Amino acid sequence: MTFTCIDLFAGCGGLSLGLGKAGFSTLFSVEAHPDAFATYKHNLLDRHAGRHGWPAWLEQRAWLAEELLAKHDSQLQDLCGKVDLIAGGPPCQGFSMNGLRRPDDPRSKMVDVYLQYVAILRPRLVLLENVVGFRSMKHRTGGTYSEYVVRELDRFGYQVWTGIVRAADWGVPQRRPRFILVAAPKAALAGIDPLERLRVARKAFLSTRELGPGPTGTRAALSDLAETSDDLILDSEWGHKGFKTLRRTSEPQHPYQKLMRDINNGQPSDMRLPRHSPASIERMRDILENCKRGVCLSMEDRARLGIKKRSTTPLDPNSPAPTISTLPDDFVHYSRPRSMTVREHARLQSFPDWFEFKGPYTSGGHRRKSACPRFTQVGNAVPPLLAEALGETLISLLIARSDQFSYAFESLFVDGEVASNHWEV
Repeated sequence: MTFTCIDLFAGCGGLSLGLGKAGFSTLFSVEAHPDAFATYKHNLLDRHAGRHGWPAWLEQRAWLAEELLAKHDSQLQDLCGKVDLIAGGPPCQGFSMNGLRRPDDPRSKMVDVYLQYVAILRPRLVLLENVVGFRSMKHRTGGTYSEYVVRELDRFGYQVWTGIVRAADWGVPQRRPRFILVAAPKAALAGIDPLERLRVARKAFLSTRELGPGPTGTRAALSDLAETSDDLILDSEWGHKGFKTLRRTSEPQHPYQKLMRDINNGQPSDMRLPRHSPASIERMRDILENCKRGVCLSMEDRARLGIKKRSTTPLDPNSPAPTISTLPDDFVHYSRPRSMTVREHARLQSFPDWFEFKGPYTSGGHRRKSACPRFTQVGNAVPPLLAEALGETLISLLIARSDQFSYAFESLFVDGEVASNHWEV
């Protein structure tokens, strides 16, 4: 049995990757930034086309979600009632508690675009993922953004469940609490809470992957990505600039490392090491020797070290990392006086080693607001391992309640209010 999904605001493909591994077949994805889409295309469309498809009517390129709605309305209307799942995370920068929270941020309005896709396509299930701040930031119509989405989905004929899920509870070596919303046609899942089902399935999910029962720490995730003192190899893409790379050891040292190696037999990409000044190296060595692990530096330590950046965090080898950000220098490696590589960030996000990132490594200056370099792609992604757990739970519900879904799904087109264009997008 094949279950179909559409991934909105797909980024580099973390959610699609996990849902595909769980058994969903992606009809298409929608991602606006060319670099993120290039990563998605290379890894999923080009290398795993059997699981991640693309319709003939849609040009295979980066699309603004609202642009696709306007240009391909008739094709989307034809898909109404034929999609099992709409999944995605509207851009979270407007909701994040790590910066300015602006209801007028254009990215915040992508929630309305997401709802338009649901209104047009009427999927059997809806999955929305976002930062925890999604349930506290105020919406212009009153209440919070999460309450607004629940109201709209109820108007369409859906029952909604919401909660906070920690990626670390599903084997991801990163704490990363996230807001999760699941919706289904009213009466399709009577008496069932999908998020509770997800929690109940957790033990078996970890056991089949030889993970748990405790969390995966950063050393367990990264210790096979090693530096050597004499024999560092040059990065094939950046070697002419003098960059060097990590090596992956011949054998995994933890079940998580085995899981991340998956089908990849050669050296992974994105292992380029940073180049630090002697002063920076000494400062990071001081941080590793004298500062508390796993949390941002204290005000006292920042003052002592002359560091203005508030997010600098030395990683704790025995615990999951804090939420991965989009910046390359937020973390200090747990045992080496340096910042992290793209591959190490990807490991902490649970991207398998065969997954290759496209575009520049970093960006700065005037390009920072509009760029989507590799570190940003990794930091913005849904951890694939968490996405896989969500996907397995949703598929199990589609199978177990197939009759109820069929009956309740028909009611969407009778009782659900017809979609309107009252949103400001």
